[in-house]
Amino acid sequence: MTTLFKSLRADFQIIFDRDPAARNWLEVLFCYPGLQALMLHRVAHALYWMKLPFIPRLISHIARFLTGIEIHPGARIGQGVFIDHGMGVVIGETAIVGDYALIYQGVTLGGTGKESGKRHPTLGSNVVVGAGAKVLGNLQIGDNVRIGAGSVVLRDVPSDCTVVGVPGRVVYRSGVRVDPLDHGHLPDSEAQVIRALLDRIESLEEQVQKLQKTTPVAIGLVEQSVPTHLPELKVASTSICRIENKVIEQFLDGAGI
Repeated sequence: MTTLFKSLRADFQIIFDRDPAARNWLEVLFCYPGLQALMLHRVAHALYWMKLPFIPRLISHIARFLTGIEIHPGARIGQGVFIDHGMGVVIGETAIVGDYALIYQGVTLGGTGKESGKRHPTLGSNVVVGAGAKVLGNLQIGDNVRIGAGSVVLRDVPSDCTVVGVPGRVVYRSGVRVDPLDHGHLPDSEAQVIRALLDRIESLEEQVQKLQKTTPVAIGLVEQSVPTHLPELKVASTSICRIENKVIEQFLDGAGI
C-alpha cells in the first residue's frame, strides 16, 4: 500500500515538472486523463496480482471509456510516468514501463501476434515515446531513449539513443543531455541520406560534364590506338555494394540496431 501511494504521488508531481500548462493541483487531478488512467490502473494492477477475476479488466475498461487510454491490468508501470494527453494510448498485458517515462498520445506498446509469455516491450527509465509511435514485440528499450513521433520500433534499442523513422532507426546521442520535451531537435536520418545522395549525384554530373568537353580529335586518337582484336575479358561478379558514405551506410544498416 505504501508503494502504491508513493507511485501515485510521483505520478502527480511529475506533471508539474514536465507540463508548463499545469497550474494547480485541482486542475491536474480532475482534468488530466493520463493521471486518472494511471490511478485506475494501479488499483486494477494490484487486484490483478491478487488473482481477482473480472474486476481488474472492468476497471481497465472503465478507465479506457473515461480517458481514451487502454492499459491492461497486467502491465507494470513504474513511478513518475507521465502520459501527456493520452488519447489512443495502448499498453499491452506484459509491457513494462520504467520510472519517469514520458508517453504522448497515440502510442502503442503492443505485440506482433499471438505469442504466449512475454510479448510486449520493456521500456527503461526516462524513456520518451513521441506521439503516434509504435513499439511492437518483446523488445528491450534502454534507459534515456527518445523515440520520435510516428516511429515504428521493431528491434531492441540500446540506452542513450534516439530512434526515428519507419522502421525505427537509431542515431546515437550518448553522453549528450537533451530536454525530453525538445522534439524540434530530433535528428532526421532520412534527410541526411537524401542530402548525401544529392551531393554524390552533383559530383557525378560534374565528372560527366568534364568528360563531355573532351575534343573529338582526342577521342579519335584514342580510338586509333585501341587494337581491333581484343581478348575476351571475364569480369568477376560481386554482390557487395561498396558504400563510402557513412551516413548512407548507417541508414541502410539501421544505424546500429
